Amino acid sequence: MKKHKKLTLLLILFSMGMSAQDTIISLWPKSIPNQVESPEKEVVEHTEDGIIWITNVQIPTLEVYLPAKRNANGKAVVIFPGGGYHGLAYDWEGTEIAKALNAKGVAGIVVKYRLPWSKSITEGKNVVPLQDAQRAIRLVKSKAADWNISESKIGIMGFSAGGHLASTLGTHYNEKVYKKQDEADDLSARPDFMALIYPVITLGVPSTHTGSRVSLVGEDPTVEEVDYLSNQKHVDDKTPPTFLLHAMDDETVPVENTTMFFDALRAHKVPTTMHIYPTGGHGFSLALHDEKLKNWINLLFDWLGNLD
Repeated sequence: MKKHKKLTLLLILFSMGMSAQDTIISLWPKSIPNQVESPEKEVVEHTEDGIIWITNVQIPTLEVYLPAKRNANGKAVVIFPGGGYHGLAYDWEGTEIAKALNAKGVAGIVVKYRLPWSKSITEGKNVVPLQDAQRAIRLVKSKAADWNISESKIGIMGFSAGGHLASTLGTHYNEKVYKKQDEADDLSARPDFMALIYPVITLGVPSTHTGSRVSLVGEDPTVEEVDYLSNQKHVDDKTPPTFLLHAMDDETVPVENTTMFFDALRAHKVPTTMHIYPTGGHGFSLALHDEKLKNWINLLFDWLGNLD
């Protein structure tokens, strides 16, 4: 009987240890900035392709995937799924990416960030995603010791519109866009590196992704509004080292978004690696069924390994 109880206790402790690997925490400990309560409800559904699609985000969160301690290399990547700032392709460009990173000893942390179309947003809808992005990386840095992460090896990764948010964070990390809520907000929001996968970079025509542009600045924005979130215009010598990936035949987000960001990084002597594939289209995620594309994640791992 005693052996049975010990075995049960061991199984419970083992189960608790396993589940602790994947944690979901709220971004904001107090009030969520630029937001009021509304009748709007967060919606989680599956697309025809089986992708988890989240809209009307009400409570932004971090979903944390940690590698086993023996495999961990101290690096972490904060992931911003895409969706044109209308929704989040949450597993396709989020949790599935985190799991792939774990396999190489990298912590993967998915951000469920707020979207400008939400009726709960009170004002400044163009800055709300950046508020969540800044808070996300600061919160990860504050948890680095608990999560077996090095504070100097925390980067970001974004896909499509999530790539725009990541590049916005990488070029606007020093801007004060919300009031301090706790000690985490004293930390720098600068990422140590960026990986931008078929990213939206500019809101300027003709190369922008129209859906992202309208979501952020509306149908008839001012020049200043467009320039503020055209991130190639905000690169400087402190912009983090960047990995860029795109397909030439992307008809959703033109490849010029990536090449113009590369040119800006190069002009400021920021270490940069760019991979442009001739085919692949848009939204390919890990591209596991594309023989030509499926190796891209290994190129990323090689790049991460050479950052040390």
